[in-house]
Amino acid sequence: MDVTLYVGNLSYETSEADLNALFSGSGTVMSVALIKDRDTGSSKGFAFIEMSSQTEAEQAVKDINGALINNRSIKVNLARPAKQNDYSTYKKRSNKRNNKSRNQNKGRDGSYRY
Repeated sequence: MDVTLYVGNLSYETSEADLNALFSGSGTVMSVALIKDRDTGSSKGFAFIEMSSQTEAEQAVKDINGALINNRSIKVNLARPAKQNDYSTYKKRSNKRNNKSRNQNKGRDGSYRY
């Protein structure tokens, strides 16, 4: 079972190869995803690392959290699951807004004002 780690506060000069070498000391690194800006291609300062097991991931957090990489103290945590964007939630919110605006146009007698 692969376990994903979040690595934050990275220097913009840090590369995927640097992270792979660093995390390999704590266990088997399955993948390294350095998050980059879509337009410029420069690093956004965080990454996701997949380790091969839970114990290796926990060991990496203990060993590497707070370490200095390129003069920056990095943060390492177990990654939280991604939020699911649910269209039905969006639809409910927009319907509430539409109903509210309709109700604001109602007069005291229940007729609509235009």
